[in-house]
Amino acid sequence: MMQKYSAKAYAALSVAVGLSVGVAFADSDDRDNDEHRRFSFALWGDMPYVTPGAVDTQSPKIPRLIADINAAKVAFTVFDGDIKSGSSLCSNDVYTTAQGYFNTFKAPMVYIPGDNEWTDCHRKNNGGYNNLERLTYIRQTMTVSPFSFGQRPFAIERQGAAGGLYAENVRWKYGDAVFVGLNVPGSNNNLVKPGECISAKSVRTQAECDADTAEYLARDAANINFLKESFEKAKAEHAAGVMVIVQADPGFDLPETETFNERTLPGYEGYTAFLDALAAETAAYNGQVVLVHGDTHFFKVDKPLFDQANLLKNFTRVETFGSPNIHWVKVLVDAHSRNVFTFQPMMVPGN
Repeated sequence: MMQKYSAKAYAALSVAVGLSVGVAFADSDDRDNDEHRRFSFALWGDMPYVTPGAVDTQSPKIPRLIADINAAKVAFTVFDGDIKSGSSLCSNDVYTTAQGYFNTFKAPMVYIPGDNEWTDCHRKNNGGYNNLERLTYIRQTMTVSPFSFGQRPFAIERQGAAGGLYAENVRWKYGDAVFVGLNVPGSNNNLVKPGECISAKSVRTQAECDADTAEYLARDAANINFLKESFEKAKAEHAAGVMVIVQADPGFDLPETETFNERTLPGYEGYTAFLDALAAETAAYNGQVVLVHGDTHFFKVDKPLFDQANLLKNFTRVETFGSPNIHWVKVLVDAHSRNVFTFQPMMVPGN
């Protein structure tokens, strides 16, 4: 079945290295340098997951993963959300521990938030926090610099002022590709539909749920604006590719379930406007576009937009490994190649 996208998106279907401080976009002369055209970087996320009261078998594997990435001498690394499990406390020490991991990377390390560190924190087994308070805490502790994490950080452009509203949305250009990180988390993007608020597993009040939905609406609009602006910058720079990194699996339909569209299930409405915008921008862009996400923890590379009869040829989805599989994805970028981006699953020895 066809995906659930707007008519506007379907209409659209028919139709470093080289990094500067500040706006984090390279000069056009860098596009002529083959060293800047060909490079590799790493993707990882959704780890470690530690079950309260159980033996922690995952945290010891993280140093091996980091060492493996460091040994690969990648240009940079991106973490696509979920610094902890969805059934563990959202206490301040969790965020401090994550930053400690991030800063052991030799190359720049960019962080994208996931649902487990803010949208799910209202759950009793997460400590019963207020979601929006935890998002504010992330912004005030993990997005307070115009630079990435890592021992050799590079400049990134934030949508909002460092530490402020939408500061977690980031953009940078490396070589011939533009990279965009957006706060699009699981748990339906923090959209709370009527009747879904009150639960024995949660401490949320109806007023807090209403505030969450208002937050979703504002952030979704901001995400889409930043996405569109990023594609305009990519076009202006004649970039060969655009990569968008989020945490949430937006519920792409699988080819083998051709009689059923997974995106019609409750719990995915919060991603429709974002996917409509991404599809429209991709269709209007001459280069290659990749959407990277975590959330469901199965490594995969496919082309899920839109269906077999209406393939969006320049769009690729990559899902990264996640708990309990402590591994990473190596991305090779070559502006001279047909697909620009190619992907290698990297199984960490000992993990």
